[in-house]
Amino acid sequence: MAYVAVKGGEQAIQNAEALLAALRRGDPAVPELSLVQIKEQLQLAVNRVMAEGSLYDPDLAALAIKQAWGDLVEAAFLLRAYRTTLPRLYYSQPLNTTDMQVQRRISAIFKEAPGGQQLGPTFDYVHRLLDFKLAAEDNQYAVPQSPVAAPSIAPPRVLNTLARESLIQPPETATPTTTASGPTGSDAPYDITRQPLETPVDRDARLQNLARADEGFLLSMAYSTQRGYGTNHPFAGEIRMGDVEVVICPDELGFEVAIADITVTEVQMVNQFKGNKDIPPQFTQGYGLTFGYNERKAMSMALMDRALQAKGLDEAIDNPAQDEEFVLYHSDNIEAQGFVQHLKLPHYIDFQAELNLIRQLRESSSSASTTAKSVAAQPSTPSPSSTDTTVAHNSPAHAEATSRPDKLI
Repeated sequence: MAYVAVKGGEQAIQNAEALLAALRRGDPAVPELSLVQIKEQLQLAVNRVMAEGSLYDPDLAALAIKQAWGDLVEAAFLLRAYRTTLPRLYYSQPLNTTDMQVQRRISAIFKEAPGGQQLGPTFDYVHRLLDFKLAAEDNQYAVPQSPVAAPSIAPPRVLNTLARESLIQPPETATPTTTASGPTGSDAPYDITRQPLETPVDRDARLQNLARADEGFLLSMAYSTQRGYGTNHPFAGEIRMGDVEVVICPDELGFEVAIADITVTEVQMVNQFKGNKDIPPQFTQGYGLTFGYNERKAMSMALMDRALQAKGLDEAIDNPAQDEEFVLYHSDNIEAQGFVQHLKLPHYIDFQAELNLIRQLRESSSSASTTAKSVAAQPSTPSPSSTDTTVAHNSPAHAEATSRPDKLI
């Protein structure tokens, strides 16, 4: 597609931006929404923007939400654009989610999961009824009190129970050597922020793509696998949300340093697998990890991770959720909204060309129709061959032949 730059009215554009700013602010009599309010009271929106913007910074995510007038896709775009301006000073070590300080941890496959179940904050058990008490502006909610406990110890992995019996797909154990200047060795992960995404790709690139993919797209695709458009019959092996340390190892120090704690949501889904010629029957797993508390996104990511393993497990690829190229190239809402919304920009020359083409086709079609109608309207005349036959049949010789059978030979 050819793009033609068109310079429009500069003053009109400035007025449009000023009107946007005024509407975004709303009624001046209402106190302005602060970034702290957005960060503290709209945390799930902040978490989604950080995940899809691929940058963990609650303050910047809150600013992006405010600037985008509450449009989370636009806010993720703003955050992703800002991310491109940041220098990459260090590469962190792989996150050790096994040592997560969990705030929520559940398993749907074992009632007595090792380490116990911890419900944490969740909508799972609340009634979907509007709570009009929230309309008041002086609501005070206290955190439930619990007995003082010993320093928490990270619970063991639920799937280790299956791993001890070799009943589940073994994890990929290849961990690259990571220095301050980046991962090294043949096991260095693919970096979709610095390398073009060209399918087929390895699982590490797929997971990076899914981690910053649009939540709605992933949710719909994951739902399709459960409705029969895929081979998934999933179980939630373990869902955990909590804080993990970000660790770097500066070359000038020579030892690891924890620089931050971030909140993440991690999901391990379990799926039945009947085996093939190389792999015995066992459970396989899908993996999901997102910034912040974003359980729905992490679960959808895990389901899609498993669906995209179809080729490696010699499963038939018959559905969109199993098509790597389809999923990875259509899951990024930044690219998707850009290409869809560019249709609002001037396409005057393109449309004029198509308009002229349609007019030419209409003229050609009209001419052909007129010609066909004129031909159909002309009276039909007998052909010479039929006339000759008629004359011959009316001749005296013919009459004589028909009256005398012996003359027919």
